[in-house]
Amino acid sequence: MNERIGEIEVNGNPVTLLGNEIKAGMDAPDVELINNDLKPFKLSSFKGKVTVLSAVISLETSTCDTETRHFNEKAVELGPDVAVATISMDLPFTQKRWCGSAGIDNVITLSDYRGGEFGKAYGILIKELHLLARVIFVVDKNGDVQYVQYVKEASREPNYDEVIEAVKKLI
Repeated sequence: MNERIGEIEVNGNPVTLLGNEIKAGMDAPDVELINNDLKPFKLSSFKGKVTVLSAVISLETSTCDTETRHFNEKAVELGPDVAVATISMDLPFTQKRWCGSAGIDNVITLSDYRGGEFGKAYGILIKELHLLARVIFVVDKNGDVQYVQYVKEASREPNYDEVIEAVKKLI
């Protein structure tokens, strides 16, 4: 498996990402994740919608919490032709509990806990931590990646304006 060192940092320390880098213009890999009801969920289910895939380290960290709440608010503004998913290695039970306590109802949370297949397929599984890097992918209605944002330092928030602008170009 391909390893890329130093693309992102955790607490200022470079880490290793596993898998091939996904870039704009590539097909979005179709991966099966687990939803909050413990049912399989394939990313191809989003086909026909512009989709924001927001990979985070854990919903129980302050930055990931803030990011997901922000995208939950933006999802309403973007309308029904846009799907927003937050993907983490958190257990589905944790995601469901967190969504309930945070009032999240416009973002779908999906878990990659079983084997990190999403992380590997999208090249964002942190080898040292077995967690996902903070990366945003915007996928068009045909399932092609149109925008990618790696957040260099995992403790920082993404550039939301850039993400929303990329989505609006595809609506």
